[in-house]
Amino acid sequence: ALIHMAEEVGIEPLIVRSVEERNARQKRVLFEKIVRRFGDDLSGYTFAIWGLSFKPQTDDMREAPSIVIINELIAAGAKVKAYDPVAADVARGIFKGLDNLEIIDDQYAICEDADALVMITEWLPFRSPNFDELKRLLKRQIIFDGRNQYDYAMMKEYGFEYYGIGRGDSLE
Repeated sequence: ALIHMAEEVGIEPLIVRSVEERNARQKRVLFEKIVRRFGDDLSGYTFAIWGLSFKPQTDDMREAPSIVIINELIAAGAKVKAYDPVAADVARGIFKGLDNLEIIDDQYAICEDADALVMITEWLPFRSPNFDELKRLLKRQIIFDGRNQYDYAMMKEYGFEYYGIGRGDSLE
């Protein structure tokens, strides 16, 4: 909206445009880490996604990073299973007809036989999950955490391969 208003009065909104471009790039960071870990061709891989909404406590998916990440994963050949406590119905409308995506109403069921868990929105139920159950359900004990909700050392103790954002891990 700021960009549009500035342009209407003849001002080039360089700073606001730079912020918008940075935000757009940031939405791809998790996908890029996934590709660095699994390779460019994600055919045969399944990813469980926790959190579809733009932020917790809402079903607002406008500008949600999950849209970019899910579309990129599927374009690379992956299958995606997703869960959100509130935004599932909105997501079903957004992704209607998209092959290789299941939106399921159970945060643990989506993890069954998934190659990795990708956390996008920091919903309260995701902050302290049953890690033993996750280890049992996931095909590979790998977590990509877009909100840095977990402590790296704790994840290692639980036996997870853990990648956060800006953490200096091996996929930075």
